[in-house]
Amino acid sequence: MSEDLIIKHCSPTLAGLKTANLFSCVYTDKAELKRYAERFNERFGAWGVKMQPLEFGRERALIYVYRPTKLKKDLSDFQSRDILSSFGYKRFELTECIETLKSRINRCKAFPHEIGLFLGYPPEDVRGFILHKGNCCKCCGCWKVYGNEEKALREFAKYKKCSDIYYSKWLSGTSFTKLIVKKSA
Repeated sequence: MSEDLIIKHCSPTLAGLKTANLFSCVYTDKAELKRYAERFNERFGAWGVKMQPLEFGRERALIYVYRPTKLKKDLSDFQSRDILSSFGYKRFELTECIETLKSRINRCKAFPHEIGLFLGYPPEDVRGFILHKGNCCKCCGCWKVYGNEEKALREFAKYKKCSDIYYSKWLSGTSFTKLIVKKSA
């Protein structure tokens, strides 16, 4: 996997602005991709960023890059827990939630919509998406908005600006390591 791909798809998470990002990548060796994620976690886990392959297709893998501290906070919200419970999540420890999500991705025919909670989307927007089956949203950007449109539009703009700046810095020669904001103490 290339660092370029991670920067293109995960800049807001690397910058510490967003809970997580998700992207797919081509792979040829499942074991090697798992080793890459392990090395990434060894290198950057203490900085507050982790990587988890969620699904392996025949040629593509679904990769989740996240900030565990932010994710734990997001999933502790009572609205988030209510949504997760409705989809069969029994316990709310971080690793168990991610494992349940992986299982749902692999066994469900449709993509599990609660994944928005794992990406830092507001619970009211995730619930709205589920209830309205993706229709009737107020606006659409990184996600479909059913709640606070003004706040979401500000977030979308912030994420886009971050992605543009990060990719420009990357192309100008800034190292991958310098583009990851370490978690605050």
